[in-house]
Amino acid sequence: MSSSDFSSQLPELLPRLWAFALRITGNQHDAEDLVQRSCLRALERISQWQPDSSALSWMFSIIHSTWNNELRSRKIRSRSSIPWDDDFVDMVADPSMATPEQNAIHRQIVSAVGHLPETQRVVMVLVGAEGYSYAEAAEILEIPIGTVMSRLSRARRAIGALLNGKEIEKDAKAKEGQI
Repeated sequence: MSSSDFSSQLPELLPRLWAFALRITGNQHDAEDLVQRSCLRALERISQWQPDSSALSWMFSIIHSTWNNELRSRKIRSRSSIPWDDDFVDMVADPSMATPEQNAIHRQIVSAVGHLPETQRVVMVLVGAEGYSYAEAAEILEIPIGTVMSRLSRARRAIGALLNGKEIEKDAKAKEGQI
């Protein structure tokens, strides 16, 4: 695929890329910057594109690695990560959810996902929201499939605990760093 072919497909991918970036960053401005940097990086490295792979998966992989690089840079500069923005729910509310009860449930789920550690949240977004298989998520994140399954299992338990009003195990974040 040439640069012009890819650049012509890119506008169609932008809504999903932006939604993915917003979910992993939790901040509208970070998401916008992340998508812009990732698109530029993809166009600069179009020679690395493999024609038999999905453009969307390739872009998700670039977004994820770009965000990880940003988080490492922030850590080095001793800046904390951006807190989850509760207004996020209003920005991405599903228009098909017509009842207040459904909107409340949606807000609770988005809030619970927002409280997950970064590694669990990314896996949850790829598998739960974007519909990727475990193998596809593992490929995008460049981690073993067992790690995807483990992180997803922990994320689901944590969300269940939050939605049931229970406290998340205090060692969940510590364990996450070991995988």
